Amino acid sequence: MSVNNNYPNQDRYINLLTDFGFKRLFGTEPNKELLIDFLNVMLPAKHQVQDVSYKNNENLGNTPLDRKAIFDIYCQSTTGEKFIVKLQKAKQNYFKDRSVYYATFPMQEQALKVEWNYKLSSVYTIGILDFIFDDHKEEETLFHTVELKNQKGKVFYDKLKFIYVELPKFTKTVDQLESHFDKWLFLLKHLSDLEAPPEALQEVVFNRLFEV
Repeated sequence: MSVNNNYPNQDRYINLLTDFGFKRLFGTEPNKELLIDFLNVMLPAKHQVQDVSYKNNENLGNTPLDRKAIFDIYCQSTTGEKFIVKLQKAKQNYFKDRSVYYATFPMQEQALKVEWNYKLSSVYTIGILDFIFDDHKEEETLFHTVELKNQKGKVFYDKLKFIYVELPKFTKTVDQLESHFDKWLFLLKHLSDLEAPPEALQEVVFNRLFEV
């Protein structure tokens, strides 16, 4: 996402950790292959995405008392899974509550107005966090997958998942990048600092990103 560089001290590439940058890269139809690639590094193998369609990212509750929920990115795969992708720059005390609240909307919208058997498609809420949860500060893990389990630790319901990435914990330099996941996290944090595409990021999808 190149920027006119006629002005001194202006970043060459956009900052992905801004509302504008995040939505501009991932939330537009011409760039959906970038969103698909990004989703697939976050998702389990059984829910790898081939294609997505964008949905209205503003959802209103069923009553005037319901608060408005606005998602950064809201999309659906061709097989019915629904994905909310949220960038959270500033620390928020109730972000986990907010994530659960958001997840109720794509579930409720699946209700049919005629006879319905209550079968639901999977819903994923993905939070890209530029902060660390207070209860995670003592652990190194930066990627968290949360789902409903019973008292024995067995999955009770596998169609509702919350995925969180705590970006401040990612400290690898460009020379330390190993996986595709590493490369995406590096770009989320450092794209606007780069003057040119590093050799370690010479892949088709990232070439497209730099070109855009």
